Amino acid sequence: MRKTRGLMWQLLPTYLLAIAAAVVVWSWLWGTLLDRAGSARVLEGLKAQAILTESLVRPKLMAGKDAEIDVLIKELNGKIRTRVTITTSAGKVVGDSQLNLANVGQMSDRAEFREAMQGRVGTATRFSLAAGEYLLSLALPVVRGEEVIGVVMTSAPAVSPVSALGEARVPVLVALLGLILLAVLISVFVARSMGRPLAEMSHAADRFASGDLHLGIEVPHSQELSSLAISMNKMAAQLRQQLSSVTREKNELEAVLSAMVEAVILVDRNSRILQLNQAAEKLFHLSGEKVRGRTVQEVIRHTDLHRFVTKALVGVEPIEGDIAFIGDPDKFLQAHGVPLMEGDSERAGALFVLNDVTRLRTLEKIRRDFVANVSHELKTPITSIKGFLETLKEGGLNDPENAERFLDIIIKHTDRLSMIIEDLLSLSRIETDAEKGEIALEEATLNGVFEAVGKTCNEKAREKSIAVEYDIGEGIVVKINPTLLEQAIENLVDNAIKYSEPNSLIRVEASKKADEVIIKVQDHGCGIPKEHLDRIFERFYRVDKARSRKVGGTGLGLAIVRHIVSAHHGRITVQSSVGDGSTFFIHLPA
Repeated sequence: MRKTRGLMWQLLPTYLLAIAAAVVVWSWLWGTLLDRAGSARVLEGLKAQAILTESLVRPKLMAGKDAEIDVLIKELNGKIRTRVTITTSAGKVVGDSQLNLANVGQMSDRAEFREAMQGRVGTATRFSLAAGEYLLSLALPVVRGEEVIGVVMTSAPAVSPVSALGEARVPVLVALLGLILLAVLISVFVARSMGRPLAEMSHAADRFASGDLHLGIEVPHSQELSSLAISMNKMAAQLRQQLSSVTREKNELEAVLSAMVEAVILVDRNSRILQLNQAAEKLFHLSGEKVRGRTVQEVIRHTDLHRFVTKALVGVEPIEGDIAFIGDPDKFLQAHGVPLMEGDSERAGALFVLNDVTRLRTLEKIRRDFVANVSHELKTPITSIKGFLETLKEGGLNDPENAERFLDIIIKHTDRLSMIIEDLLSLSRIETDAEKGEIALEEATLNGVFEAVGKTCNEKAREKSIAVEYDIGEGIVVKINPTLLEQAIENLVDNAIKYSEPNSLIRVEASKKADEVIIKVQDHGCGIPKEHLDRIFERFYRVDKARSRKVGGTGLGLAIVRHIVSAHHGRITVQSSVGDGSTFFIHLPA
């Protein structure tokens, strides 16, 4: 990973390079200007001396007194420091303030000499091997009328910028170093002042990325940075608003999914579970956190469901189907699958809504069984009555003994029909009154209820040599409808007597535990097989049809008991095993 540096350390080298370049350029320009200024002053001095010398040597040049010119010029050498050379128009040196004429060469090849011969002042700069330094040279024409008769050449060492400064060199260097240091400090300050708000913005961006959108960025004074800070603050406000909207919509969606009784499962194109609601978790006994990201095939082992999921993922239209889970207990699901698309053709996944219709199927089966049972229960006595009446009509009345027996049988079946109708009406009345809330409940003890049950059932028990014991806890007060509760307990005790063997014991107990009152009816009869326990409270459901009709009853007793207990806001349960008897529990709120 590439190592990053702070903005200050990125800008500072650039600033320092710029400062160094500025110093170099400034030094060059300053040196050039000083050089030019020094050269100009030297040239001015050379020109002044050349004019003075020209006024002295012109008469002699005009008179042709070349020898006197050299003497005159050498006399001037002690008075001026400038080298003066006098030449004729042909370039011959006739006087030199510092050298012997024998050692001086021709001057005609020099640029300044040729310039002077044009009637103008010529200047030049050249390196002198003899002096070991650069010299400035000026050539002034000596004119007679319009004719140049000679040239006065003056020369002096070129003045360097450093030497021109003289004693001011040290203060200038100190000032220059001070300016450089000041520029460096200013560069550091500027770099840090630029880096600080950027660092704050970077920190704020990290906060925004982590979801902290409430703290804004302080707007700096720089126009560009202030625009960036304002834009980031606007972005944070918009993100906060959008996040709030998304969160609200997510919560609303989760609330809707949680409130749905249907199981909802969302999968991607590879059958991986993306989302599921609480109903789906409960239906398939799953944990949402553990199954998200796993495929449906991994977490739910059912071939028909796998085929349904695959069919929805490869199709383009919504599909429906029924899925049965055979087990203990059986489950029946009504499934709806809708494929989800990205764009026009690419599949993103599918949404499945699974409705548990097990209870509906069970109720439908109960309804069919009820219709069949009630038809059978009514058809049997009606058929018997019709048969015996036809027998009597066809001559049975002429046999008094058989006629009386036939009439007794007809009366018996008629009574049975009457009991069935009475129980059906009673059951319908209890259901209707419970739904309308018209069953009045009052606070009372159970003593009176148990006494009434004893008066009704004890005689039947004595006829079969069965003992019935009653045990009521002290101080038990419960909200009841005494008449209905008496009917419910009487039905339970009557069943216990019917299905118990002679010389057995039946116990009827009432006790209070926690926040409920429990009424228990226990017998030691034949018992109920386990597979029938969930259905014995259905109308006309019989465990052993032949025996049930033999001992009497309409098949509605336990259904009536269940509805009476429900009207008391309670519940009824049963524990039983074949050969050991049965125990029914009525749970009423205390």
